[in-house]
Amino acid sequence: MCIKTSDLSPYAPTSPEDLPCQPEFEKIMKKKSVSAASRGAARMGKRFSRDPFFITESSKKRRKISKESDVIESDFSDEDYRFLSSKGQDHDRDEEESVGEKRKRLAMAHLDKVRGIAVKEEEEDDDEEGEKEGQYWDLRVSRILQQEQLERTGRFRRALASRIQKIDTTDDEFRVLVKHRQSVTAVSLCEDDSKGFSASKDGTILHWDLDSGKREKYQWPTHETLRAHGAKEPSGPAARHSRHVLALDVSSDGRYLASGGLDRHIHLWDTRTRAHIQAFSAHKGPVSCLSFRQGTSELFSGSFDLKVMKWDVEMREKIEPDLCGQRGKIIHMDCQWKERVLTVGRDRKMLLFKVDENEFSQFKGPSKSYLECCCFISDDEYLSGSDDGSIERWSILRDKPIYIYKNAHTSWTANKNLEQKDNERTISSCHFQLANSWVNSLAVCRSSDLAASGAGNGSVRLWAIESETRGIQPLFDLPLVGFVNSLAFARSGKFLVAGVGQEPRLGRWGRIQSAQNGIAVHSLQLS
Repeated sequence: MCIKTSDLSPYAPTSPEDLPCQPEFEKIMKKKSVSAASRGAARMGKRFSRDPFFITESSKKRRKISKESDVIESDFSDEDYRFLSSKGQDHDRDEEESVGEKRKRLAMAHLDKVRGIAVKEEEEDDDEEGEKEGQYWDLRVSRILQQEQLERTGRFRRALASRIQKIDTTDDEFRVLVKHRQSVTAVSLCEDDSKGFSASKDGTILHWDLDSGKREKYQWPTHETLRAHGAKEPSGPAARHSRHVLALDVSSDGRYLASGGLDRHIHLWDTRTRAHIQAFSAHKGPVSCLSFRQGTSELFSGSFDLKVMKWDVEMREKIEPDLCGQRGKIIHMDCQWKERVLTVGRDRKMLLFKVDENEFSQFKGPSKSYLECCCFISDDEYLSGSDDGSIERWSILRDKPIYIYKNAHTSWTANKNLEQKDNERTISSCHFQLANSWVNSLAVCRSSDLAASGAGNGSVRLWAIESETRGIQPLFDLPLVGFVNSLAFARSGKFLVAGVGQEPRLGRWGRIQSAQNGIAVHSLQLS
């Protein structure tokens, strides 16, 4: 069967025998495409040439279309185009920052910060008089940098416990700095100890100044804004407690604030504008604990879904894989410079995740007790608090505690400031007594031998971490009525911040009516 070339579509499959020679076929198709394009261009030019709107005097002067080459001439010269192109390249160069340039920028910013610390220390130590030379400041900055490096590696521990002067409990008490409507669940301090953050069960997040006591409230965004920032629709119990905050932490540079709670989301805030930035929604259970890795923008989160997740807040993304290993609900965590995460859960175990090695070490808690909180002493030693009132000290070399201090917080019945109703003398009263002695919070002043613990027995206890005996010894009791749900030391060790409430952080099995919901600050005098 013969097929004419005019009947063929350019996309139809044919055999070489039925087609004319290949050069002639290509010429025919090329002529057709060129003629079709020229007719289309002529129609377009004819259509717009008749419209007087497109014919103006300025357009005639600015460009001329030659009939022979169809080249558009402009009033811009070659030098102008070179200037514009170079300007655009410089703009792109400014926007793109290499890895080396970013490291240099961060290093210079950290160096300026250290210089500020050196100047502040010099103002406090005003014994020497006279103008200091540049070499003096260089030596002081070098000493601070060396000390930071030793603190990061855990080879340096400041002796603060022995320097604390005797505290007169009658005159020197906790000072209520900020009040909350409901029990405070989390407290976090900035690196420079100038401001802090707190959250409570009613969803209130406050930003306060430690010197003046001035506070600012974070406003929750609308439902539409939350959805635009990545939040999912709440379901089940999360729909009723969408603003119930359980965890809070601020980054080392003081730029980002992370909060988590019963809505199963991690909310990221900008501390400079107090604006909501992002909502991470990977957890399938309430977010119970948060911790920024020191010196970085990496955030770790723990949840009732038995998972620990890692986030990059700069890139606004989740870093795989998830850290699994806890068999009970994760209720507390801590993190320092290295990629090490310490967690405790309802399975009576404490886990140390080595994120870079993708493995974890397991520590078994005391029998018949659950671990409630944990914190780092160094990279190789840790502290934990239990619901039986004991505090344990751990070493990475053993899976059991190397030291246990029992009855760290005595029963609440011995404290006269606490009240109890006359009709509550049954089993619930006994359970309430036990709940009051639970160690709800722990804190260690970074790279030092000073620690603090809080419960509901009416006092916060200071501890000395001993190096030789590898134990802990009580120093002073600071009276404070209420459940101490969170503690934070100033980096200098000159004051202690406590988040206190009428109820425990994770439940309502106890209540102290005489307690004040809020943030309490206690100054520490160092010799």
